Amino acid sequence: MISTIFFDLDGTLLPMDQDVFVKSYFGLLAKKMAPLGYAPEKLLKTIWAGTQAMVKNDGSRTNEAVFWDLFESIYGKDARKDEAAFEQFYREDFQQAQGVCGFDPRAAQTVRQIRELGCAAVLATNPLFPPVATRSRIRWAGLTPEDFVYISTYDNSRYCKPNPDYYREILDKLELSAERCLMVGNDVGEDMVAGELGMEVFLLTDCIINRDKRDISRYPHGSYPELLEYIRKHTV
Repeated sequence: MISTIFFDLDGTLLPMDQDVFVKSYFGLLAKKMAPLGYAPEKLLKTIWAGTQAMVKNDGSRTNEAVFWDLFESIYGKDARKDEAAFEQFYREDFQQAQGVCGFDPRAAQTVRQIRELGCAAVLATNPLFPPVATRSRIRWAGLTPEDFVYISTYDNSRYCKPNPDYYREILDKLELSAERCLMVGNDVGEDMVAGELGMEVFLLTDCIINRDKRDISRYPHGSYPELLEYIRKHTV
């Protein structure tokens, strides 16, 4: 029976068009950092390169270390002095990106209902952001960080989706059995890979991402009513 439910964030608990969100986020970041001497085009290319480096992380360092090593390789060893400015961006300007995201009250309702069923909730969002940015997006979804027993961020993670080791790392940290966990996500390639470890999976289809056009009939899938029904069947 399921005891712990892993939830993706972007496109799952927080409805969004990922391309629209990234465009808004990058535009806000470029505007914030330009007065500090960061040319927008070079900065955004660097952020993308840092993101790809984190996705390819082999587990030898945290994603945070991988990102900043890449950043310093482009802007110089003193570039991290501006980390406080990035932190301020995520606390303030980044909040404007909420305007391009959707909101579904059923997301928070579902998380709280599964806790009433005796299950723990884990926020298994791809750990490409610092904690301040992830906590903000949690609140945009109508939830609080306290709703989760664990939240993956770039400073506490050594892998990224779709690497199965991303899920394995969380399972090991929390001393969980894969067979008693369910991964809920909207990205076929990044979220359903959790099934390779023996986890149950559920594909939330409201904002589905299916880049490889896979047959989704192999996965339990649907919207929030179907998800809650599935959870109840596997927890009672």
